[in-house]
Amino acid sequence: MSVIQTSLSQFFKSYPHQPIVVAYSGGIDSQVLLHGLAHLKNQNLISNELSVCHVNHGLSVNALSWQHAAECFCQKLSLPIQTFQVKIKEITGQSLEAIARDARYKALKHYAPNNALIVTGHHLNDQSETFLLALKRGAGLKGLSAMSQVLRVKSQGHSTGQLLVRPLLKLTRKDIEHYAHEHGLTWVEDESNTDTRFDRNFIRHQVMPILTSRWPSILTTIKRSSEHCQEGQLLLTEMAREDLTSCQLSLSSLSVNELAKLSLARFNNLVRYFLEINDCLMPSSKQLKQVHQQMLAASDKVPQMKLSNYWLRRYKGSLFITDDYQELATFEYPISPKALHQYEQYIKLPDGLGQLSFITKKLTTQSPIKTEGFIEHYLKLPTSNEKVSMGFTHTNPRCLPDFRQHSRSLKKVLQELNIAPWQRRRIPFIFYNNTLVAAVGYFVCKDYMAVEGELSVLISWNKNQVDINY
Repeated sequence: MSVIQTSLSQFFKSYPHQPIVVAYSGGIDSQVLLHGLAHLKNQNLISNELSVCHVNHGLSVNALSWQHAAECFCQKLSLPIQTFQVKIKEITGQSLEAIARDARYKALKHYAPNNALIVTGHHLNDQSETFLLALKRGAGLKGLSAMSQVLRVKSQGHSTGQLLVRPLLKLTRKDIEHYAHEHGLTWVEDESNTDTRFDRNFIRHQVMPILTSRWPSILTTIKRSSEHCQEGQLLLTEMAREDLTSCQLSLSSLSVNELAKLSLARFNNLVRYFLEINDCLMPSSKQLKQVHQQMLAASDKVPQMKLSNYWLRRYKGSLFITDDYQELATFEYPISPKALHQYEQYIKLPDGLGQLSFITKKLTTQSPIKTEGFIEHYLKLPTSNEKVSMGFTHTNPRCLPDFRQHSRSLKKVLQELNIAPWQRRRIPFIFYNNTLVAAVGYFVCKDYMAVEGELSVLISWNKNQVDINY
């Protein structure tokens, strides 16, 4: 067997029962990878189920022809292939290459079974380029660790059971090219690969030839350095996990008091790890310094800081990670009192908050439901002349919630309920004639509580329902 097939055969002996999904672009690396795996499969040298995934980014005028070429090659090998067409939107501060890569891996994770091995054709030259790119960015140990041969795939901070594997990572581009020519393979050439305006291409075509001509063993030397960085990063991760046990309050919050006990280096290490497990982009060193200063500020402050597409916010001794929420102040939805007597009404809430439904029914002895992601309230039925509306803003009226004996301003009530400031702006408020009658998810005002046995308005808030079928 060739060095390619030998490497693949030995690698997959450790994973004999997991399905293989090949990330296939049609370029020389993935062409060699797929051909080698197909040969092993035909010779019964691997027992894994084998399938192919091709992602069409639409970034080249040739993208569709590359997709057709991928489909033809897989048909020739009698292998199933799934193609995805993704739309790439440029994001300030992120390279087009990184955005395309994220879209590609998202498609791969979606297609691959939960226990699959997602296989890429990365090799030793790619590893060196990744190391030098990280060095150029001023990356720490994690960045300088470059690529791992086996990486557990995560989604929303949780393991999917999938593994991203790079079985050719110890082989060189020369090994790949030799196999391709030896087996008479053809492949597609992405014209952007020669554009040295892209950093990786500049390193590949301008920097690496100089380095390898001066130091022929530079690829293995860089590999050794990246492995040292990987070991160092493992130690930092172990320390972060230990610190997390004493600092973590929830999946998305940390104790400020416990964070304050850490040295600056351990604080930075823990925050980076915490952001990583929450699938957040890493802050710069400058931003991390600001996080330390602001989040450990005087206890009477409520600091918040935007990082990339998320926020870090402090409230009542906790440091929270939150999404970059949409401003909802202008959102208002009128509800027809007459229609409430005739049919159920729905409101699709903005910014992923789910769905509200309104239906007229008699209140029975059964208590309203309040579970994670789903809430019910019963309200007094409005008269036909009352204007009913829902919105996220208020004028701080006095109100008498069902759990209080005396009225109080709405702001004080929300503070009393320990609702974080940013969440107070995401509460659906129900109004009759501009009078507050309910804060959905929290309370109904006493004067508007439904009476048992009488017709009432049942409000249901399904926080997980984002699509409405009319």
